[in-house]
Amino acid sequence: MSRPTIDLPYTLDVLVRLLDTPSPTGFTEGAVRLVEEELRALGVTPTRTRKGALTWEIAGQGEKHVTFSGHVDTLGAMVKYIKRTGRVTLSALGGYDWATVEGEDVRVHTQSGRVISGTVVNIRQSTHVHGAALRTLQREQSVMEVRLDESTWSADETRALGVAVGDFVSFDARPRVTPAGYVKARHLDNKAAVAVFLGVTRALQEHLPTSTTAFHVTTYEEVGHGAATGIPSHTDELIAVDMAAVGEQQQSSEHHVTLCVADSGGPYDHALSNRLRASAQRAGVALCVDIYPYYASDGTAAWRAGGDYPVALIGPGVDASHAYERTHTDALVATGALMLAHVRGES
Repeated sequence: MSRPTIDLPYTLDVLVRLLDTPSPTGFTEGAVRLVEEELRALGVTPTRTRKGALTWEIAGQGEKHVTFSGHVDTLGAMVKYIKRTGRVTLSALGGYDWATVEGEDVRVHTQSGRVISGTVVNIRQSTHVHGAALRTLQREQSVMEVRLDESTWSADETRALGVAVGDFVSFDARPRVTPAGYVKARHLDNKAAVAVFLGVTRALQEHLPTSTTAFHVTTYEEVGHGAATGIPSHTDELIAVDMAAVGEQQQSSEHHVTLCVADSGGPYDHALSNRLRASAQRAGVALCVDIYPYYASDGTAAWRAGGDYPVALIGPGVDASHAYERTHTDALVATGALMLAHVRGES
């Protein structure tokens, strides 16, 4: 049996366009619409849940139904308060350290549709003014603010621009694909997986799966309840596909796909994890196995909402998770290869 692979140039093209489309949790319409348009170009008709998630399916030749879940929502923020200086403070969306967004370019998405650029700075940003006080400043919500790229020096002037409490704020992804094959950007978590979903979908149109294969793209994973609803009712196996965290005392690699067997929500299904190990071995995919101490996935959300199916977690290795992240095209290709091997029952 031939072993199909994802079309890497196509997958990277989709990924870069997704990364350039702002989609902080709760403000995901643009990214969801991009995925819909790509699917329709492939001749696939997706459906949206009332919650805003996106689902599509490729019919298989057998009775088994496998669902892959990934999320298109990202870290971000909302305008919390407009200061008397005209700058705004932020309320975080998702779990990140404030130090990882200091100096980042952002976009404030106003209710009128106007988008205003700015930069995340702290209240003592200049070393020439504050000296040692800058180096000892604890980066936390209370000392971070957005310097808007407009001539505004008061709260009233900022409000006159259309900025209001509750406006969504997106962090610029700054995607780069290097000559050596590294992909650098914010929000590879989890747009890398969604781009791979499209690559796998394209491959399955030419190499039909044994298992009917569904893809479920959620929009609230970063705040913990993305896949709490919407998983297809006929799902026999749920495989969450999300970034694999690379770092000290971790086994994950930017060049490989990882099987996560446990995270802060506890262990994933042992039998399904072993079936994925077997799929990787049969297809010749080098598989890392890891445990993440500060991590949860859409699979955990689905289980906690009462999902009655085994759950496993796989994904490409991503360095500097929840900061300016990096992976390699090797990991994207390997993730797609494992998914294809599993639903095609390759031997």
